[in-house]
Amino acid sequence: MPRPEGPDLPPGRALELPGRGRTFVREVAGPPGAPTVVLLHGLGASADLNWFPSYTGLGRHFRVVAIDQRGHGRGIRVGARFRLEDCADDVAALADALGVERVIPVGYSMGGPVAQLVWRRHRERVAGMVLCATSRNFRGGPRERMMFAALPGFAAALRMTPTPVRRGVMLRAFPNRYEDPPMRQWAYSELRRNDPAGLAGAAAQLGRFSSHEWIGEVDVPTAVVVTGRDSLVPPHRQLRLAESIPDASVHVVDGDHAACVMAWRRFVPVLVEACLAVSQRADVIQKGAPAV
Repeated sequence: MPRPEGPDLPPGRALELPGRGRTFVREVAGPPGAPTVVLLHGLGASADLNWFPSYTGLGRHFRVVAIDQRGHGRGIRVGARFRLEDCADDVAALADALGVERVIPVGYSMGGPVAQLVWRRHRERVAGMVLCATSRNFRGGPRERMMFAALPGFAAALRMTPTPVRRGVMLRAFPNRYEDPPMRQWAYSELRRNDPAGLAGAAAQLGRFSSHEWIGEVDVPTAVVVTGRDSLVPPHRQLRLAESIPDASVHVVDGDHAACVMAWRRFVPVLVEACLAVSQRADVIQKGAPAV
């Protein structure tokens, strides 16, 4: 069947990460010598679903690399054996494969814990971080704790369910937020690439994640992009993340958890501002002058 009409996208390609598997990346070359940002999408999305409105704006200032994470899109297939730490190690392997010494991980929602883990596990590769619509953990209230506690069993059940049924469950769980029919069809075609068991495994891992004990040790320039009307990751928890990181800057977007797509005209300028703030501070540090 022909590919559904969707947004204009930069070039993409399959990329082998030695010893890890084959994934898919989008790339924007950016200006000569520009810093490299690695875009890390949220749970249930792909690089394109999460970031397609942001590619052009970021590409004016940065080399942009967006990766489909494990179990998502055209990322490495692991089923329910998903680990956030493996996602972080994939970013380091991606940098090696591209010949990039240091990167700025930009994590959205689930991508936020992955970015934090990239810093913790590969500090020498991280020039700075941008954390969007995310938190130090995702088990704040009783409802969240109950949901995440049930997800490991849900992941195991999905692994034993026929593939067509699994894909139907996944598509019904996705909110029909695109009003434009061609865009809606494109979004669904992207969702069909996901592995439902992998998504459930990812959600279970996300429910166990906590950076409370070590996030205060972050020693690279960091910006936190707060989605100010977020009901999934409440703004006060996003602000606590910022308060936990020494000298983190805060950049607020008037939008909910899907602001990266549904309110992209407000989100993208704030994202670019946050990335520039981090890269400028990182450049000052690299040149040996006091950071301001």
